[in-house]
Amino acid sequence: MSENTYLPPIADQPDSAYSWLRLVISLGLSTIGGVGLWSVVVVLPTIEAEFGVDRAGASLPYTATMIGFAMGGIYMGRLADKRGVAVPLVFSAVMMFVGYMAAAYAENIWQFMIAQALFIGMLGSSASFAPLVADVSHWFVKRRGLAIAIVASGNYLSGTIWPPMLTYGIEQVGWRASYMGIAVICLVTMIPLALLLRRRPNLDATPANGNGVREQYRLNLSPRALQSILVIAGIACCVAMSMPQVHIVAYCGDLGYGVARGAEMLSLMLGFGIVSRLVSGMIGDRIGGVGTLIIGSVLQCLALLFYIPFDGLASLYIVSAFFGLAQGGIVPSYALIVREYLPAKEAGARVSLVLMATVVGMALGGWLSGEIYDLTGSYRAAFLNGIAWNLLNMSIAVWLLIGQFKSRRKYA
Repeated sequence: MSENTYLPPIADQPDSAYSWLRLVISLGLSTIGGVGLWSVVVVLPTIEAEFGVDRAGASLPYTATMIGFAMGGIYMGRLADKRGVAVPLVFSAVMMFVGYMAAAYAENIWQFMIAQALFIGMLGSSASFAPLVADVSHWFVKRRGLAIAIVASGNYLSGTIWPPMLTYGIEQVGWRASYMGIAVICLVTMIPLALLLRRRPNLDATPANGNGVREQYRLNLSPRALQSILVIAGIACCVAMSMPQVHIVAYCGDLGYGVARGAEMLSLMLGFGIVSRLVSGMIGDRIGGVGTLIIGSVLQCLALLFYIPFDGLASLYIVSAFFGLAQGGIVPSYALIVREYLPAKEAGARVSLVLMATVVGMALGGWLSGEIYDLTGSYRAAFLNGIAWNLLNMSIAVWLLIGQFKSRRKYA
């Protein structure tokens, strides 16, 4: 007798009480697993000093981690489509334990980078983002946008919780002991939570295409073309997004405010990003993913502009909060677009591909900003570079919106 026998049939239905329980568990897993993306940001100045590398060199482990995260996320999404989301999550918990332990014993920047990229990024944290977003999208219809936003907020909640904890740990026991502590926490918390998600969604209980509101509309694009366009948009928006998120700690250190102030701004930024994602999720349920994308892209561009003239301590706190409110809803909007216009049975792979493109953008932007800093001696040009990439994302969002309006008139 299968394990599904012991659950009431109503649990298969979208928006049920069981759906909300899964949502809470998924949020917890996303928050814990997301540490793999933020721990390397916090230790960037420490790694730079300990291994004797420049700012670009110290940024490489972050870039490598994000590339590994992107590559692993695509595989983990496909695995979740075939075996259920619990399988990649249990595997990732073990790999994160191995990765953080290996990084803690690294003797040079290359060993540290391999541990970050392979075990923490590719085989570890990657299962805690896009596969979870895709999985939870199967369990909701009326509140799909909000559900996606909540799970995606786990990434930001992780960035709000972990940086201050890790900063304190570094000050008290050093970064190596702190990494060992993270390894143990991931192992003992993620596996039990992952096992609670063994039940697989009944795709026949939900509309096969989208949320039942926009399924009669088309963007007049093939699935492959839409997927490719979303990948380009995801890379562009997150090259822009990475500048404050990856370098705010180092930026504050350069300005003389101290890395602790930078870690606080990162937490503030990501905390307001959670608010933004939740609000954007509710907006997405009303206007769809394309409209939500363009709102977030425009606001993010404004926030990046504000960083250039305002570099006082109080101003940076305010701008960082605004940046969090501006950009938090961008990434979940891609997942919503995929679920609105692409087949549900391919959601794990397709959502993972698009969201992992945003990770590639973060990786590229994090490294590129470090290179620009080394060349110019300041972050001003790096902010301008981010704005340019953001304009590309805005152009794509507007083009999709125009295509959506044309399609609605055609099918009206």
